[in-house]
Amino acid sequence: MNQFVSNIDKAVDISLVKKISLASEKISREAQWILFRVVLFLSDILMIGIAFRLAYWIRFQLSFNIFKDDVYTSFSYYQVLSFVLVPTWIALYIFHGLYQKQYLLGGTQEYDRVFRASSISTLIVIVAGFIEPSILIARGWLLIAWPLTFFFPALSRFTLRRVVYHLRKHGYFLTPAVIIGGNEEGRWLAEQLLSWRTSGLLLVGFVDEKVNPGTHLFGNLFSLGTVDDLDEVITKYNIGELILATSAISSRNKQMEIFKKYGVSGDVNVRMSSGLYEIITTGITVSELANAPFITINKARLTGWDEVLKMFLDYAITIPGLIIISPFLLLIALAIKLDSPGPAIHRRQVMGMNGKKFFAYKFRTMYVNGNEILEAYPELKAELVENQKLKNDPRVTRIGNFLRKASMDELPQLFNVIRREMSLVGPRMISPPEVEKYQQWNINLLTVRPGITGPWQVSGRSDISYKERVQIDMYYVRNWSIWLDIQILIQTIPAVLKSRGAY
Repeated sequence: MNQFVSNIDKAVDISLVKKISLASEKISREAQWILFRVVLFLSDILMIGIAFRLAYWIRFQLSFNIFKDDVYTSFSYYQVLSFVLVPTWIALYIFHGLYQKQYLLGGTQEYDRVFRASSISTLIVIVAGFIEPSILIARGWLLIAWPLTFFFPALSRFTLRRVVYHLRKHGYFLTPAVIIGGNEEGRWLAEQLLSWRTSGLLLVGFVDEKVNPGTHLFGNLFSLGTVDDLDEVITKYNIGELILATSAISSRNKQMEIFKKYGVSGDVNVRMSSGLYEIITTGITVSELANAPFITINKARLTGWDEVLKMFLDYAITIPGLIIISPFLLLIALAIKLDSPGPAIHRRQVMGMNGKKFFAYKFRTMYVNGNEILEAYPELKAELVENQKLKNDPRVTRIGNFLRKASMDELPQLFNVIRREMSLVGPRMISPPEVEKYQQWNINLLTVRPGITGPWQVSGRSDISYKERVQIDMYYVRNWSIWLDIQILIQTIPAVLKSRGAY
């Protein structure tokens, strides 16, 4: 193995690996996480206490005549009450796994757990007050405390996460990882992990039985050796995560050997892929049939309460929004008719959830003879085939150019949201011919409704490559949460105002 180590070291980010080693010498990886959890625990206690104090100030010390409940207003009473309630909130945080490593630094998914824990804690207090009348709590105080006990801990966790991201540049909270399997699935896993820059994993390379050591496999990643070389690879690069691409190891006995040797190790964590990486985006359900476990792939990415929450968010914004802007929509339609001949609304056939086709509405931004106009520009025609977009499109009308720059051309798609064909937030809609461009990812894309806005909208829109759009859409589908939708909606406002990538 030594004969090719020097060549591989040129590709591996040795400087960062050395930083990780130096950081681990100062404080072990396990100790780093213990210290982080202690800081997080103390921060949550402080933030929840601040939330209760601020709720008291808003309810009893500001001159708001909103709440009429007649209860104790003594500060000392609510101070003692806070000392009782803070442990309740912390207990629910523990119950929701908010101090377990696998649920930390998870962004919107972590916020979702914080919100649920705070909501259930509030509900427990309400039920306790109903069961025991001697527990006197101002309803207004509790109503104010509920969102504050979510906001302050979430803000604290957001800040601490940024601190950890900074420390990772110096080797802390980073775990070197190697993928066992250099086949197509292993490379897909590498692509996903490399695109998830905040994962905390430093992908060092691959280990594969069928690939010669030193072979370039993906990005700047090479084959580091065979499974028999794992001990040497783990020692040399301080590996803490082994990611097993199951489809790359055809022998079940070989897989069992890896798990027997490393699966119970205290120094190395083994993760095993499903072998169905390209179609597992929707999630899976494990159930037993005749006492045998079976995996069922969900046909839709969102089910149950997730689907209800997303529908509520769509309708809560879309219905009032349409009522307010309806006169404005009529003015835009009139301007389009006066600017060029043709209908005001353009209907484009696109792919919906589970491959169901529908017509997406847009304000017409092109001349009706656009295809004839494009024939005079063969180089632009080739660019359109490649990117599905043109930066300087001769087919676009004057009013159409304005509508695109201002992102107003897609406002009629609010009616598609009402019809449940689209969502406010989702992957970029694609036409039937575009499905093939998504290759193995197209089955994943069609498990959710396309969106008027989405991660592509706040990431540069047409300024990013088609491949990047696909990766961004797949990240959204895999990591969806209602908080991610809210975050994207908020980020859409400055993206639209800046008009970045809008054409």
